[in-house]
Amino acid sequence: MGYGSRREVQALIRAGRVSLDGVPVRDSGADTEDRQVAVDFKPVILPGHTHIMLHKPAGLLTAARDREAPTVMDLLPPLCVKNGCMPVGRLDKDTTGILFLTDDGVLGHRLISPKRHVDKVYLAELEAPLPPDAAERFREGISLRDFTALPAVLEVLSPREARVTVWEGKYHQVKRMFAAVGCPVIRLHRESFGPLCLDPRLGEGEYRPLTDEEVRLVYQAAGMEEKT
Repeated sequence: MGYGSRREVQALIRAGRVSLDGVPVRDSGADTEDRQVAVDFKPVILPGHTHIMLHKPAGLLTAARDREAPTVMDLLPPLCVKNGCMPVGRLDKDTTGILFLTDDGVLGHRLISPKRHVDKVYLAELEAPLPPDAAERFREGISLRDFTALPAVLEVLSPREARVTVWEGKYHQVKRMFAAVGCPVIRLHRESFGPLCLDPRLGEGEYRPLTDEEVRLVYQAAGMEEKT
């Protein structure tokens, strides 16, 4: 709702500035269902749609739920989950970086559709030095066991570090592309998703709602009119 990061909101709660049905509450785990939430006694009103930027930490699955492992949804307030806010695309369990979540299912579907060619930019740390022809091989499209990846842009930052831009997001694709040129990935971090760049102020596990301008840009990337 724009009141700050999770840490900042918890500080508001501890300070007694958040109330439920007019009564200040200092328990961040209090049940808010069917109760009026207010900050400084001003009601918090939900917007028409919820759009969230999350800095995904390693160790969490990008899934709505899992019986055995924690997921990125465990980081969000229950109301977001209840209202159907879902990840758009996936990041591997050990991959960090920007993850976009929305409760607009049509928007999410269009952003991950191959027809839209929404770009994703990753920073990769590698086990072995990149071969001299790595950028050319990425540009031509790397042949993998079950498909040939679309051409990608590889920027070599150092012998064992590179930035790659891809326009598709198949299972473990970026890791498999680097492995195909003899450079297994040690760490992978997504810096941007379409028009959204990870907010440097967000620590791992933190999130915030999109700004009005960011919302406009994601709808534009999806070829849609913004809905309120």
